[in-house]
Amino acid sequence: MLSTTINRLSPSATLAMSQKSAELKAQGVDVINMSVGEPDFDTPQHIKEAAKQAIDDNYTRYSPVPGYPQLRKAIVEKLKNENGLDYDMAQIIVSNGAKQSVCNTIMALVSSGDEVIIPAPYWVSYPQMALMADGKPVFVEAKIEQDFKMTPEQLESAITPRTKLLILCTPSNPTGSVYSADELEGLAAVLRRHEQVYVICDEIYEHINYTGAHASLASCEGMKERTIIVNGVSKAYAMTGWRIGYIAAPLEIAKATSKLQGQYTSGPCSVSQMAALAAYTAPQDCVEEMRQAFERRKNLIVSLAKEIPGFEVNDPEGAFYLFPKCSSYFGKTDGERVIRNSTDFAMYLLEAGHVATVGGDAFGSPECFRMSYATSDDNIREALRRIKEACERLK
Repeated sequence: MLSTTINRLSPSATLAMSQKSAELKAQGVDVINMSVGEPDFDTPQHIKEAAKQAIDDNYTRYSPVPGYPQLRKAIVEKLKNENGLDYDMAQIIVSNGAKQSVCNTIMALVSSGDEVIIPAPYWVSYPQMALMADGKPVFVEAKIEQDFKMTPEQLESAITPRTKLLILCTPSNPTGSVYSADELEGLAAVLRRHEQVYVICDEIYEHINYTGAHASLASCEGMKERTIIVNGVSKAYAMTGWRIGYIAAPLEIAKATSKLQGQYTSGPCSVSQMAALAAYTAPQDCVEEMRQAFERRKNLIVSLAKEIPGFEVNDPEGAFYLFPKCSSYFGKTDGERVIRNSTDFAMYLLEAGHVATVGGDAFGSPECFRMSYATSDDNIREALRRIKEACERLK
């Protein structure tokens, strides 16, 4: 009965684990949820006030499909001032969240049989979106020993005459890894030899960065014309529910995504756009305050995770995730359950330790699991204590 497209898709593992966590909480179980990629901060007050003012000013009608001109202008200025990149307003398309921005771009570029290179670990939705476009996901495995980052040699080996698109996320979900300017230039050197390949650069975690500087592939020589930057307000400004993302892209691609968006969602929420305008044009102190809190939490969770026997832990340079290797526990049991893979391990931590995480299978890295540290210091300490105790029961 259902279409072949919907039948080939998998449900979101992160949302599934969050739902399971919510069900246990509803039963009265004290669950610490580290499964969802969402800041625990409230949206800053000045942004909320701008939304209230927008309602009073009657920003309550259909918005233009590509977004309000004043918001797109603010994004152009942000890209110039923060990233040193020059775009026209016509190259900016605002969507209902960065997730739609990614999907719009894939749908606009990928035809049946086109190959989409996706470094693994990857965000769970990338391969599903490629499948929606009838494309073929091609995975490149980047192990913890290389800090989960794809090398130029790996990229070169993955490119074929059918390659149409590369999806790169930096800072990364699920690993927190950040590509430096030099590392991006190494990838750009490969891409310059393969002019048919476009690149989606998902930079939604741009401002949650502990390296001191964000680097964009679009800044590399010859790459801006083939790069689609995806960004938005959800992570940096704690605005996940407002659903505002955008692309900055070559004009032809921007027009194509606007054409697509006009047919199935139209323009984003009018009030949310005015809130996003306030986010981009007001002082950025709130962004730095949240970034500092995330960095403190990162240092805390890394130190605690390294104390758990059997975990292999890297030191993330951005975002708010830790992605430890847990395969040393595969084959072990607590007497009731046998841990066969990282999904089993994550479910064991939820049922035995009451901590919600996500198995790495969903991210293309079955030896690891993901924890979000977008929660309080006290929750992090208690969660890692519970995880350590649960792991000690596995023999």
